Amino acid sequence: MIRLYHFPLSPFCRKVRLTLAEKRMEVELVEERYWEQAPEFLRRNPAGKVPVLKIDARLMSESQAICEYLEEANPAPQLMPKDPEARYEVRRICAWFDDKFHEEVTSKLLYERVHKKVMGLGYPDSKNVKFGAGRIKYHIDYMGWLLETRRWLAGDVMTLADFAAAAHLSSLDYISDVDWNRNAAVKDWYAKIKSRPSFRTLLADQIPGFPQPAHYADLDF
Repeated sequence: MIRLYHFPLSPFCRKVRLTLAEKRMEVELVEERYWEQAPEFLRRNPAGKVPVLKIDARLMSESQAICEYLEEANPAPQLMPKDPEARYEVRRICAWFDDKFHEEVTSKLLYERVHKKVMGLGYPDSKNVKFGAGRIKYHIDYMGWLLETRRWLAGDVMTLADFAAAAHLSSLDYISDVDWNRNAAVKDWYAKIKSRPSFRTLLADQIPGFPQPAHYADLDF
């Protein structure tokens, strides 16, 4: 039995969901109000964060560690290259999105616009929203630069790096905070990954109080 404790718009949870789906592993999704820090949840993960993946009696946390475990335990289809330099590049880009992009963009847009309301923490901070809206342009331009010489973000095959990026951008796309017309290569990349069967559950997410924008689940934007 595989169970994932998650929050639908968490990019870290979405990265794990994409990895599980790509590897065709059936999983029970359990939505977790992790910010309430319930004792039962803290027993699963003392860090008080999602995602938490339960496989039989084993509990695992931290999205990158989970994804790499899944890759090693279920190597097909391959989401990490075998070459050490190529593996480094995948991990570097995963860290770029999970650290830098998350700090500069996701936390400033998604958390201000959605998480604060859901968690009852008040209204968005307009300074943070303005900062995130500015910084996402830089990150899209960087992705476009990478895609000038690569079919995918870390090379010529799809990897965990693409899932890390798509997890963050899909969360932001749910609230219409991505300008897909800024870079054609990035838009084409997202259209490719968005059309994969593993993306379907993400496109079906519904957040109470935050209806999907019309383009969100449209494979042709």
